[in-house]
Amino acid sequence: MAENGNIVQVKNLSKTFGSIHAVEDVTFNVKKGEIFAFLGPNGAGKSTTIKMLTTLLQPTKGEITLNGFDSVKDSDNVRKSFGIIFQDPSLDEDLTAYENMELHGVLYNVAKEVRKERIEKLMKVTELWDRKDDLVKHYSGGMKRRLEIARGLLHHPKIFFLDEPTVGLDPQTRNHIWGYIKELNKTEGITIFFTTHYMDEAEKYSTRIAVIDRGKIVAQGTANELKKKTGKKTLEDAFIDLTGHAIREEEANALDGLRMQRRMHRR
Repeated sequence: MAENGNIVQVKNLSKTFGSIHAVEDVTFNVKKGEIFAFLGPNGAGKSTTIKMLTTLLQPTKGEITLNGFDSVKDSDNVRKSFGIIFQDPSLDEDLTAYENMELHGVLYNVAKEVRKERIEKLMKVTELWDRKDDLVKHYSGGMKRRLEIARGLLHHPKIFFLDEPTVGLDPQTRNHIWGYIKELNKTEGITIFFTTHYMDEAEKYSTRIAVIDRGKIVAQGTANELKKKTGKKTLEDAFIDLTGHAIREEEANALDGLRMQRRMHRR
């Protein structure tokens, strides 16, 4: 149901919280089958935009069409059209991997026989089938991420939102995770919309990139186009030129803040 080959169409999107303009007059499209990177420093409006795209927040103004459905007027069909992996784990660690998959299928009304076949296929693709009966709490971080990918694809979404899908993982596991994502994009035609703080991921895997800063889209294009536009040799330097922020420094500050909050909470 994508219109003009665009599975996501965002037009003049804004979100305000009182006097704060979190997102301001944002317009972009994502083509069906693309791997689309959405980059920006912390506080730039990435999370707010994704929350609006996934119906968790209603826009203050503007339009979002996802898989041909209006995000406000037809939010139920929009939700059925996407899968999502949040930055923070959302698995039930006291269930087995298979039980996590089964629960997701039931919640999305996937027919029993289809569910059974789909679970086996996805768990084999992500190399988890042999560990399907293990409790998730015994999984490594990389295995949990792979299970979340498999689970998020169970209901045949047209678009897959990935918020920092490889944060905290070692380089080898990151490469494996992206191998699974690329294979599913290729074999099932699923559109990928992802955020990352790893510039090498954005450059290596994305079809196109949108950079958001202070609530506004400041650049769109391929990695090469952004480097050419800024006259920089690397995407990271181009990003810094466009936003004035080093994305990894922003991420480090955010993680330090999170660790501090957890330490205070334990006390």
